[in-house]
Amino acid sequence: MSNQGLLYAFLGGAIVGAGIAVLYAPQKGADLRRRIKETLQKKGILCTESEIDALVEQLTADIAD
Repeated sequence: MSNQGLLYAFLGGAIVGAGIAVLYAPQKGADLRRRIKETLQKKGILCTESEIDALVEQLTADIAD
């Protein structure tokens, strides 16, 4: 696997993990989304609030199916 492929795999895993955490965590959604965004930014992954919301909606739809 190339370095670029490994990077994409890591980023994808981080985003999916963050989305799942939002769905299953007992905290308020807004607080948890903020914490996830801050954690991702500390890891060098820049994302907007709307991107996190879109990911949560997508994961929720996938889980509901």
